[in-house]
Amino acid sequence: MKPVQTFSSRTVVMPSSNIDTDQIIPARFLTTTTREGLGRSLFADWRYDAQGTPKADFVLNRPEARGCGILVAGRNFGCGSSREHAPWALLDHGFQAVISTEIADIFRNNSLKNGFLPIVVDQATSDWLLANPGVEVSVNVEDTSLTLPNGTRVKFPLEAFSRYCLLNGVDELGFLLDRGAQIEAYERQRQI
Repeated sequence: MKPVQTFSSRTVVMPSSNIDTDQIIPARFLTTTTREGLGRSLFADWRYDAQGTPKADFVLNRPEARGCGILVAGRNFGCGSSREHAPWALLDHGFQAVISTEIADIFRNNSLKNGFLPIVVDQATSDWLLANPGVEVSVNVEDTSLTLPNGTRVKFPLEAFSRYCLLNGVDELGFLLDRGAQIEAYERQRQI
């Protein structure tokens, strides 16, 4: 994983509530153990028609969505079944974060383990972002804040361990491997 400290991006808006993991990445695309290429299948049932042609009216297919790294969604984003492929697909598409008033716990945990930032904001901030697609916002993981175009800073929750992993570009396994010598010393002290 790459360290995630600060970044700025335009937003793309999907105002629907209860966007579940099967909508994010349909089950038929879960046959891979690699992340590469999953971005093409992101929201596949919404993005493409039965022949695989992109639907011009779907938000991610519009020209103004190109290059947007932050998805703003309605409440309860990422609900449904547990699938790590959902944040993988979002990352592979080019998103770095999703903003909502509510993000499902399992999706949030899977996202943080993979360097994708789930940002929970208050209703007023969400309403403003949903009403203003394409605005440039800045995210600061160090101080857990989102800065809106008018300079307003909005704090978001992020537990300390996940924050540490994002800032340092390590996952849980990498964190443990970095402490291999300390773990071995501890185990030696406990031997009988």
